Amino acid sequence: MHTFHSSTVYQIYIKSFCDSDGDGIGDLNGISSKLPYVRSLGVDYIWITPFFPSPMNDNGYDISDYCAVNPMFGTMEDCEALIREAREQGIGLMFDMVFNHTSTEHRWFQKALTGDPEYMDYYIFRDPVDGHAPTNWESKFGGNAWEYVPHLGKYYLHLFDVTQADLNWENPKVREELKNVIRFWKGKGVSGFRFDVVNLISKPPVFEDDFEGDGRRMYTDGPRVHEFLQELVADTGIGNMVTVGEMSSTTLANCIRYTRPADRELSMAFSFHHLKVDYAGGDKWALKAPDLVQLGEIFRTWQEGMQEGGGWNAVFWCNHDQPRSVSRFGDDSRYWKESAKMLAMLIHMMRGTPYIYQGDELGITDPGYKSIEEYRDVESLNYYRILLERGLSEKDAFEVISRRSRDNGRTPMQWDGTDTAGFTTGEPWIGIPANHTYINAEAEEKDPDSILNFYRTLTSLRKEFAVIAEGDIRFLTAGTGGVFAYERSLNGQILTVVCNMTAGEVPCAPGLRTGYCLLSNYTEAGGDDSVLRPYEAAAYLRNE
Repeated sequence: MHTFHSSTVYQIYIKSFCDSDGDGIGDLNGISSKLPYVRSLGVDYIWITPFFPSPMNDNGYDISDYCAVNPMFGTMEDCEALIREAREQGIGLMFDMVFNHTSTEHRWFQKALTGDPEYMDYYIFRDPVDGHAPTNWESKFGGNAWEYVPHLGKYYLHLFDVTQADLNWENPKVREELKNVIRFWKGKGVSGFRFDVVNLISKPPVFEDDFEGDGRRMYTDGPRVHEFLQELVADTGIGNMVTVGEMSSTTLANCIRYTRPADRELSMAFSFHHLKVDYAGGDKWALKAPDLVQLGEIFRTWQEGMQEGGGWNAVFWCNHDQPRSVSRFGDDSRYWKESAKMLAMLIHMMRGTPYIYQGDELGITDPGYKSIEEYRDVESLNYYRILLERGLSEKDAFEVISRRSRDNGRTPMQWDGTDTAGFTTGEPWIGIPANHTYINAEAEEKDPDSILNFYRTLTSLRKEFAVIAEGDIRFLTAGTGGVFAYERSLNGQILTVVCNMTAGEVPCAPGLRTGYCLLSNYTEAGGDDSVLRPYEAAAYLRNE
């Protein structure tokens, strides 16, 4: 058995997890102090978001030194202690490698700005075309993806913020520099790596305008991306470690290749298509209710397709870039507990390695901020301005931001019901949801029926039942009427999972409730097996 098939990964957004020194910002020692809690969840790995030196324009995803620790988060000694202490508790650490781009404060880019041709070739500099940017591509944070440097007379490519310059992976020196980063952290005892937007590293040989979209079709899953990944893995010896790639706007066929063992690239891949089913017209900044039928078809396509191709999914609802799932796809008021558990079961019983984002296991909600001044995220503030420029009223623009902002997932971890939620003794860097007085780890530890204890059950069942970790998957119903049902099967054992993603009672097809009820999010048995209660989730086990 592949160990990562039966594993669960816990994602920590370091800035918001636990502050050990009272400056209002989470840190490495804060993580160390909470290792017993994380261990109690039954997880095997912790993925920690970047804590390397950075100007923090994109909260650490703009790295200025890959092999050091940002003093904001601690010291190298703190980092080494965390790696050691986690290992002693049976937890491997996965570090976040942002290899598509660096901060413009990185010494490589600073040397490029002097006109040094060696370091200019570390990045993607191009001459103007007819006095304008080389292409019409849009940055994912808004505006053109090229920035002009007057004293060089050239533009550089930044698919993200203007301070995040894209690296030139065509240059073998760049690839060797990045391999050395992997070797450095591997030598420190890290157990795995998460690679940020790694399917964007291979750019096309010729840069052309995109008259059909924002440019992403020109560089996503680029021409040499599989070659580059295979080289990175082979030359650093990380093929036997747990690795996951974040794949932006990717395809099923490519993700099979990224994760198929024979291709020797990555253990698993994140894809995000299921998190766009509430984008009106495909636009993140245009709101609509989640399309559950579309969601079901995406789950079916990716789950069954990856299985057929021999690939492996990373399955998740939340991360540091997404709103909270219970606010987005569930009901964060009347059916808060039921819907949070339902969403957990729907994902955790699937084929793939589940990821718990910090606070998922508590049912943390979007914060419900009241003004734009409470937001910190560069993307959110950029798009608030863009939405106003598009003609939206301040009220309507704020509504979009409040539903879509990455800050929804970045509020401090809610450890207890005190004023600062046990996160810090100081002033938190971003505001804490008011409902932390009852949605917190301390309160849920005391409740046997809590969301927290439900998550613990899910992680233990994945280890106990091979059918969850290794079984085949077949969807029985995918979103029609709000019902999601699938079967996992292995060696004559069948697990049927059925979930109602709506706040109403819906019909339950005959035969779905066959076998022993392994787990349900309702503590009391229902009176009618032909009906699914609001946000009900249940798993039934039988042998054939």
